[in-house]
Order: sequence, then structure tokens, then C-alpha cells
Amino acid sequence: MKGLIVLVNGFEDVEAIATIDILKRSSIEIDTTSLDNKEVVTKSKIKLYTDYILCDVNVDDYDFLIIPGGGAVFNILDKEKRIDDLIDLFYKQNKLICAICAAPRLIAKRGYFKNQKFTIFPDCLDGEVEGEIVNEGVVIEKQFITAKSMYYTINFALEIIEKLQGKEQKLKIEKEIKGEK
Repeated sequence: MKGLIVLVNGFEDVEAIATIDILKRSSIEIDTTSLDNKEVVTKSKIKLYTDYILCDVNVDDYDFLIIPGGGAVFNILDKEKRIDDLIDLFYKQNKLICAICAAPRLIAKRGYFKNQKFTIFPDCLDGEVEGEIVNEGVVIEKQFITAKSMYYTINFALEIIEKLQGKEQKLKIEKEIKGEK
């Protein structure tokens, strides 16, 4: 399994970095990508460097997509056609799409939650949206995993593990990160 996570200036640190960390503990390969420059700055003003720039990414190399939230969703991603196209490609290939905090907004505006439940940080949607917003920490529905906020990042990552590698592996990693035997 190999995933792609999109990082742009202003992304929520914990939602991206903790998710990457937990997935790598489960031997899931993750590549990071940005839009135009490998250097990105997190919400907390930490500089990081991505593996790739989006134009160099081949979607066929990936099994799933992760989009963290934060101000980046409203300030950059919401206005970015390349992100819409990326989501469309993963959706049309029936690949797993995972979004946390404000990021489910990007999927909702594409109409992909029609007849499905999803969760999102409060007040991140404007206007009518197809699908049912539920007040839950993490929601798994068809090819989507959504999480409400940074608080649910660990559960979000563990649910991705379960979806990709099964419940036994999820429980193994959960015990490991809790410091249990």
C-alpha cells in the first residue's frame, strides 16, 4: 500500500505529521506532495520539504489520498483546480480518499458524498451540500474516511490502517502507540 498526502502552506501540523507517523509505523508507504514548491510552512510556521511537487506525481502509483485540514483548505486548496482534479482521479479510480477537519469540504463540493455520511469541522461548509453531515469523530463510508478535527487524528490514522490492512493490524499499532504489550 502506498499513499499520497497533500501539504500546502498553512496545513494543520498534527493532522498531517501524526497521520504520516502512525501509518509508517504500520509499514504503509507515504509520499508527500505540494503544489509548486517543495518547501511548505505548517500552520505553526514550521518549514518542511515534500517529496514531490504535484506535477511530478503519477496517481497510478498510489492506493489512497490524504488531505489534512487547517487554513490551507480555505486559503489555497479550495481555489485550486489541480486539487479538484486530483480528488476526481482518485474518486473515479475508486481509491480511498481520506480528509480531516476542513478538508472534507473539498470532497463535498465535488458532490461525492451524495447519499453518504461524513464528518467535518463545524462551519466549514457553506450552502447546500449533498450527503449527511454527522457529529462523529471519524466516519468511514464507501471509499471515504473523514475526521472532524485535529483531536481525532490518531483515530483517523488507525481507521486508515484498518481499511487498508485489517482490524488485527490496527489493534497492533494502537497498542504500540499506547505503550501496551
